[in-house]
Parts: sequence; C-alpha cells; structure tokens
Amino acid sequence: MNRTTLEQWRMLQAVVDHGGFAQAASAIHKSQSTINHAVHKLQDQLGLPLLEVVGRKARLTPAGELMLRRAGQLLDQAGQLETLAGSLAQGTEAEIRIAVDEIFPYEQLACALHNLSREFPNTRVQLFETVLSGGPEMLLAAQVDLLIAGRVPEGFLGEALMRVEFVAVAAHNHPLLQVNRPLNLQDLAGQRQIVVRDSALGQRVDAGWLGAEQRWTVSHIATSVDMIRRGMGFAWLPRSRVGDALASGELAELPLQQGALRYAELYLTYADPEKVGPATTHLAELLRHPPAT
Repeated sequence: MNRTTLEQWRMLQAVVDHGGFAQAASAIHKSQSTINHAVHKLQDQLGLPLLEVVGRKARLTPAGELMLRRAGQLLDQAGQLETLAGSLAQGTEAEIRIAVDEIFPYEQLACALHNLSREFPNTRVQLFETVLSGGPEMLLAAQVDLLIAGRVPEGFLGEALMRVEFVAVAAHNHPLLQVNRPLNLQDLAGQRQIVVRDSALGQRVDAGWLGAEQRWTVSHIATSVDMIRRGMGFAWLPRSRVGDALASGELAELPLQQGALRYAELYLTYADPEKVGPATTHLAELLRHPPAT
C-alpha cells in the first residue's frame, strides 16, 4: 500500500513554488498548519529530508529535488486523468474511428485533425486511409464512426462533401509527351498505367483502368505519384496531390483528345447520427469547412 498521497506532494510543490509555508497557504487556500503537517508527515513516511530552511525560505534538499521531480510527473498525470474524466462525463468520446478515402485532400485532413487535437486533446483517433470500397465496407462492418468516401453505403444517409478533380499526368519526359498531337486511347493503351487498388477485403471495384498493355497496381496514391515522377507510367491523380509537381514542371498534363479531366464526388456519412458525440461533430465540421490558415 502506498504510504504517501498526491495531496501531500501537491502541498510540497506549493511550498517550493511559493517560497515558504505561509506563502503556500495563501496561494492554495489551506491553513499553514495543514501544509506544515502534511509536508512533515511526508518526510517522516519516506524517511528522507525533503526540505531545508535557508534564512526565511524553504528549499528542496538534493533528495527532495529528485523526489519532487518524479512526483511532478504523477501530479501531471493525475491532472490529465481528472480532465479526461470531466470530458467523458460531458459525453466527449474517448475515441473516434474515421475512414477517409485517399483522394480527400491530405492537407485539409491534416489541418482538421490538428485542430481536433487542440480542442479535444484527450480523444484518441484511429484514422483508416482507404480506397474506393474500403471505407464503405468498414462502415457496414461497424468498424468506423465517420466515413468519407465516394459513395454512401446502402442503409445510411450521407451528405455531399466535395468534388475531387483528377488529371491525367506523366513525367515531363515521358514518351507520351513527346507526341506532337492530342493523344487518343490507342496511344495510352501502349503505355504502362498506374492504378490504385481498391482497399476493400470483400467485393472490390476496378475503376479507372483503360486496358493498357502494362498495368501496375499499387495500394496508395503516394506510391502512384512517386512512380509517375520516376517516369514509370501515367495515371489519373487528384490535382491536390500533384499540383505542386505540375507547377514546377516535374509532371505534365497529358494532352488527351478527350477525358483528360475526371471528377469524383465524396460524401460524409455517420455510422449513427443519433449517437454522435461533440468531438466527432467538431471533426466533421472541420472536414466540411476547413479553418482559414
């Protein structure tokens, strides 16, 4: 059984912070005799001198410095625990599970999560980055609380969130960009296309493939972007992911006769709108309307 209490350590900390027993008593609204008794009992229980009086001030002994430094960590943890308990008592979620399709703009997602961490520091987040059917599959399996995906699963009510623009791109020195005319389907079919795999474990959607002779399939948009930069193929990628590379000239848009741009709608769906807590509500609002930076 522990012989000391957090309250004893708090009183010792107050004595050190405020320079004496009388000052500590005034600062934390305790009687001087209460603080004196608590600190002396603490020293007796530990069998260690923690304080010494120098002039009119009390200061820590070397052993007291070490012990109070360790105790300070416990006091901080206790404070965090009490804050967490207060949040949970008010209905704040202990954890949010969110699945987000990888075509959602990454900077917008990161900004939303950063703001959430400041407003709800004690709420844990499980982020699942999904592709195509992967997110809806997780919602149907009750594995997430919030979904951003290209479709709303059957039996749920979602809301339109944004329209994502895809652009056909390749490295600036790719053979397709050496053809001095608009490109047609036959031109593309003779080159390698990089396609991102549906992350669903069950029924998958095969979207975007043109039937090119060489098809390379990857799991993440970031992998596709890297391969395109290396001149390994062409792909339709979200403009938000390749905008900087296009601006610098590292990548270039393919001059297609038609279909150079594609669009996908994204929807936001709650697992159960009736049970949404304040943290999830706040995160959804941040995803809908990113704060100005």
